[in-house]
Amino acid sequence: MSDSTTALMSCRNIEKTYVKGREKVNVLSGINLDVAEGEFLALMGPSGSGKTTLLNLMGGLDHPTSGEILMNGRALQDLSSNELARWRSENVGFIFQFYNLLPVLSARNNVALPLLLTNLSASQRKKKAMTALKIVGLEARAKHKPRELSGGQQQRVAIARAIVSDPKLIVCDEPTGDLDRATADEILDLLQALNRDFGKTIIMVTHDPKAAERAGRLLHLDKGQLVGELVS
Repeated sequence: MSDSTTALMSCRNIEKTYVKGREKVNVLSGINLDVAEGEFLALMGPSGSGKTTLLNLMGGLDHPTSGEILMNGRALQDLSSNELARWRSENVGFIFQFYNLLPVLSARNNVALPLLLTNLSASQRKKKAMTALKIVGLEARAKHKPRELSGGQQQRVAIARAIVSDPKLIVCDEPTGDLDRATADEILDLLQALNRDFGKTIIMVTHDPKAAERAGRLLHLDKGQLVGELVS
């Protein structure tokens, strides 16, 4: 584990329980984890092991039932819904398996969506969106809508959207799960470049061993608990 004094994010004794009718379902139990700034971390485990739940907690999309999550010393569980939304917009970029692009918007306008929460002017938002598209190699496709793009290109747009606000942390939930091997490798090359060349901290959930090999550290979850660690 990383030294907690230098960690970008720390999870301490995280528990997550959902209530279904009269039954309580424990999804995460006793999670302790430090993620260093600039680290590329992969999370693997069987379906239902709690990987996406942990990712959502670390991305500020949900609150733990108990325990604490700290980013740069700030306790996420103490933030109100509005404060957490603002924190996410300033600190976290999200990449999902199915892209989540708005079909009626161009690539550029999809990328610019997170900037609507800022005080930037329309021209400033456009400039930042174009910069992000250039980083992922899709500057020439800025005016294309999602249906006019391949799956790999749509995921590149989603990555551009994730980095447009220059977040410290990028969380990825099965980012290559809907792609063929060659396209998946291109996306993984891009994620590695963001980590290596731009210093982005990346936490990635994946079922794909080849994707996990790209990370600097691999953790396994099983039945809501961390059960092993490999350094690649």
